[in-house]
Amino acid sequence: MRVVVTRPEISAAKTAERLRFMGHDPVLLPLSRAIHHRQVATNALALPHSALIVTSAEALRALAGIGSGLKINRDIQLFAVGEKTAAAARSAGFSNIHIGSGDGEGLAELIASKLESPDFRLLYLAGKPRAGSLESRLEKLGLPVRVAEIYEMTPVEYRPEEIDAWLRTQPPQAVLLYSRENAFRFFEIFERYAFSFSETAFLCISSRTADAVPVAFRLNVRIAESPDENALLALL
Repeated sequence: MRVVVTRPEISAAKTAERLRFMGHDPVLLPLSRAIHHRQVATNALALPHSALIVTSAEALRALAGIGSGLKINRDIQLFAVGEKTAAAARSAGFSNIHIGSGDGEGLAELIASKLESPDFRLLYLAGKPRAGSLESRLEKLGLPVRVAEIYEMTPVEYRPEEIDAWLRTQPPQAVLLYSRENAFRFFEIFERYAFSFSETAFLCISSRTADAVPVAFRLNVRIAESPDENALLALL
């Protein structure tokens, strides 16, 4: 099956390996790229905090670029949204890791169960854009959190002739969509090529992502049972 991977390039390459192992033909079409704000991360980490929160491996990649002048406490409690992010945290040297079920609100509940009254604010090493559900839920649970936007996902631009050439080959049988913003961007690019996707399955990592798929394609949407890539690839 020809499967389009819309993740940023580094993550997409790992997904492509998995797809080839499964017998599929991956096509990499990154819709965004990360810009790291290392000074923002440095400033945030220099302030007192009781725990770290990360919801993407990209946050750990942003930390990797911080100079040796700032010593990061890698024994501090770190709350990761899911196993993929936790694996990136382990690779970055963190050891005291708690793993959520894959979504922001669930992660907030996990944090609340582990930290009743932290001495300092929690530090959420976040990206932009994001849903905002995690910090909203933490505030409702009475847990103070400071958000540091240490990376930003910016759109990758494609020229019309690139899109035409891409679609002249065999149309994809499936497209992997990883977030609401990811889905919006895909259909923004391919809006005038709708006829090319009449037989394409749009595999969405969550209901929120599926809601961003235009109505004309809703019959072709499938939603993962849980918000993680294992469940997404299980739809193939």
